[in-house]
Amino acid sequence: MNHQNIPFQTIDWAAVPKEEHMGETGSAFWQTLQFQGLRIRIVEYSKGYSADHWCSKGHIVHCLEGEFISELQDGKKFSLTKGMTYVVSDELSAHRSISKTRVKLMIIDGDFLKLRTE
Repeated sequence: MNHQNIPFQTIDWAAVPKEEHMGETGSAFWQTLQFQGLRIRIVEYSKGYSADHWCSKGHIVHCLEGEFISELQDGKKFSLTKGMTYVVSDELSAHRSISKTRVKLMIIDGDFLKLRTE
């Protein structure tokens, strides 16, 4: 087994501590598991959350509860509701999240989303 393999395991998210990240308005609460080249998070946005920066990192974002807007730096906006997912590679579409109500997401990112130019 190399250092990038992840053996079978279960995750009790109730046991993973929450870390608060302030937005331009509201807060995001992250529960994070970090593996070699892979990060898995449950993220909750408070009511009225607006990210305080444009993110150019790639993600797989799955909406578990609620509804939020993913706004791209070019002005496009996408509404995601419970059961919807978006995927983007690093450096392709700078984005930020906005929520009017409380939202719960699963966000996965890592080396597999690095931009490839070959």
